Amino acid sequence: MCLCGWLWLLCCLHIPGYVWGQSGGGGGACRLMANPISGSVYRAGDVIIGGLFPIHVEAPLPEQEFRSIAGNVTCTIFNQRAYRWLQTMIFAVEEINRDPVLLPNLTLGFLAADTCLAEGTTLGAALAMVTGQEASVADTECGATPEVPVIIGDARSSASIVVAQTLGPFDLPMVSYFASCACLSDNWRYPSFFRTIPSDAFQARGMVRLLHQLGWEWVGLVSGDDDYGKFGVQMLLRDLQGSGVCVAYAEVIPKVLSQRRMKHIVDTIRGSTARVVVTFAIAQDARALMEEVVRQNITDRQWIASEAWVTYSTLSSPKNLPSLAGTIGFALKKAVIPSLGPFLTRLRPDGDYQKSDPFLRELWEEIFGCSLGIDLSMTLSTQRQCTGSEVIGEGESQYADVSQLRASYNVYKAVYAIAHAIQDMVACRPGEGPFNSGQCPDIRKLQPSQIVHYLRGVNFSTPVGDLFHFDMNGDPPASYDIINWHVTPEGKAEFVQVGHFLSSVGVDDQFHINMENVVWGGGSGDEVPVSICSAACPPGTRHAVQKGKPVCCFDCLSCAEGEISNTTGSVECSRCPERFWSNPDRTACVPQLVDFLSYSDTMGVILSFISVSGATLTAGALATFFYHRHTPLVKANNSELSFLLLLSLKLCFLCALVFIGWPKPWTCMLRHTLFGISFVFCISCLLSRTVVVLVAFRATLPGENLMRFFSPTQQRMGISICTLIQVLICVLWLTLAPPRPAERGGREGRGPRVVLECEVGSVVGFSLVLGYIGLLASLCLLLAFLARKLPDNFNEAKFITFSMLIFCAVWISFIPAYVSSPGKYTVAVEIFAILASSFGLLFCLFAPKCFIILLRPERNTKKHMMDK
Repeated sequence: MCLCGWLWLLCCLHIPGYVWGQSGGGGGACRLMANPISGSVYRAGDVIIGGLFPIHVEAPLPEQEFRSIAGNVTCTIFNQRAYRWLQTMIFAVEEINRDPVLLPNLTLGFLAADTCLAEGTTLGAALAMVTGQEASVADTECGATPEVPVIIGDARSSASIVVAQTLGPFDLPMVSYFASCACLSDNWRYPSFFRTIPSDAFQARGMVRLLHQLGWEWVGLVSGDDDYGKFGVQMLLRDLQGSGVCVAYAEVIPKVLSQRRMKHIVDTIRGSTARVVVTFAIAQDARALMEEVVRQNITDRQWIASEAWVTYSTLSSPKNLPSLAGTIGFALKKAVIPSLGPFLTRLRPDGDYQKSDPFLRELWEEIFGCSLGIDLSMTLSTQRQCTGSEVIGEGESQYADVSQLRASYNVYKAVYAIAHAIQDMVACRPGEGPFNSGQCPDIRKLQPSQIVHYLRGVNFSTPVGDLFHFDMNGDPPASYDIINWHVTPEGKAEFVQVGHFLSSVGVDDQFHINMENVVWGGGSGDEVPVSICSAACPPGTRHAVQKGKPVCCFDCLSCAEGEISNTTGSVECSRCPERFWSNPDRTACVPQLVDFLSYSDTMGVILSFISVSGATLTAGALATFFYHRHTPLVKANNSELSFLLLLSLKLCFLCALVFIGWPKPWTCMLRHTLFGISFVFCISCLLSRTVVVLVAFRATLPGENLMRFFSPTQQRMGISICTLIQVLICVLWLTLAPPRPAERGGREGRGPRVVLECEVGSVVGFSLVLGYIGLLASLCLLLAFLARKLPDNFNEAKFITFSMLIFCAVWISFIPAYVSSPGKYTVAVEIFAILASSFGLLFCLFAPKCFIILLRPERNTKKHMMDK
């Protein structure tokens, strides 16, 4: 774009010092009304490199009423560190000019200006560099190249954005040495912006790695109210997502400082439980924050510093160390630039230096604390006069301190990057150039777009020995030193490197910190500070996030039954595998206890003893009846039916033993079928006896001959038919869905114990077996009830009635008890019902008879049996 376009831009933007007017010839012209550069250092050369440095850090407020012509801007508060950056640029230019290999036939010049750390003055200085300082330029003079085709700067991200947005459309390149905002990596918005400082995106990533490695899950954020702070925190918050680190608060340091606002920020830091504070702010904002921190005597915080202030010596003054000792931060890679120290200390306040450098006087007065002047105000001042013979000692001031050359090294690399780009231009062969028709750039009339093209391809090694290049976004490879603030025995701060973070190597080697060399802040001594919202949950518990709070704030809930957590800080409990269950502490899965009714259990022993006792008593009754089978009492009770009944009762007692022990397929099938057939056989015998008793007494009436239908053969046939029906039901049951062993734990199939039991297989089959037994028992009870009026000395029907009442009562109560009993007690209930009903039948039917046979033999006579 022609120079006329630049002038039009200046006039439209109303940059202080320029006004749009008419030239004598009637054409438009832009006339210089005042010098917009407050202070500058210039040296002529074939190619002039511009430089923007915040030599002062406080600019006057801009005049907003537009009633007067703006004069030269006067800024205050001298910045020694920025002046060292400017001198480093001069040093690099002179070093290149002396180099016989790099640009041997070309002399570099420079024009460095003070930006006053403000966007307006920065833009004004940048535009003044580009357009030159002629008093008046007419629109007919379009076509000249810019006075400064490339600019090194600015130090601030916000100012760099303003300048890059203004000069970017004209392809004028900028190479910043300290603007690290990740937003400036947008190659589409800032196509001509380059920098020698890594993007904050890498620094944010390194901070997240640091927080994660040290276990700091609860942190506070403080940032500056500028693009550096805003975008830095934005990158940090993005990388914190999913990392397990939560933000307790996020405060912003205002540009217009107020005591009330700073007090509020520090009160928030003091009141928070987060002991780690991450700060993304430029040195001046961090200084304002730390002044209030020191004033409130906050000494229990671990500070994480960004590269903008981690090596800022003004902040590390002895008065700040009680609050800031142990600070950890990311710093730009340090380098040792040979001969820079002597170059910085060469300055003398003689006439030649003061004429060429308007900043020298302030530097001298600040370093030596004297007045360098002869005017009356200085003479009357209480401050002593400088002699001019003072000598700047290397390392004795912030300006001459070359122990932490970080941003200075970035300035150094920026100059060399531009020099190598020009060197590549010089090496261009006509006809092989990158521009139209193979053209090469004209070194005497460099166009900004040409420098942009060659800057993208630079790849060189600095005199220090570091390889350097720009990526597609104009960013360099990221390389950070991890700095820790130590306190020397003299009470001074020492910046000690304790680790590094690199982006140009493998992921596993990016981050390293030597924990043994770290001095921790917040009064923690040798212990790593703990910064958590909630203490990690112990084994056996899990996290439960508190409502409305970050995920780092949680309660600890015990794991549910069957679940465990065997590590500290478990987010979830894991379910135990099959055949395992959680221990009482919920910290381990243990094998489930196998539970079944065994012969070794107390209950199993008791039930076995009762079962055997019942079978023994039944055998004794059977022996008694067999021995006295010829007596009237035994004959009157139908000895054959009595023997069959006692045999079935013995089977009923013995079938209970099958229910005890480890369930196996054959025992599961045997226990239910043996139980069902034995009881049907028993009740069939009892039913036959009831019918015989009932018919026998009915047959005594004249004209009745019913006994012919109930002969012993027919009785045996009836018993066989009733039993055979149950056998058929059992055969169908075993064929279609037989009972089988099964495992069960608790009501939901899982529990600390696995219960071995026999599943019925078919509920219908099991119901038919029980239902058939109940049907025969009900029929027997009904017939016995009808025969209750028999003669008193032969009350067989009453005994049958009473026994069946006991039988029915036992099995009716069995149903709810069976359903509600857990585990092995279900089997115990079933055994108890079998034994209870069997004992009821045995005692009701045979105890009175055995009593007469054994103890009252006089009543066991035919005469006694026939008496009414």
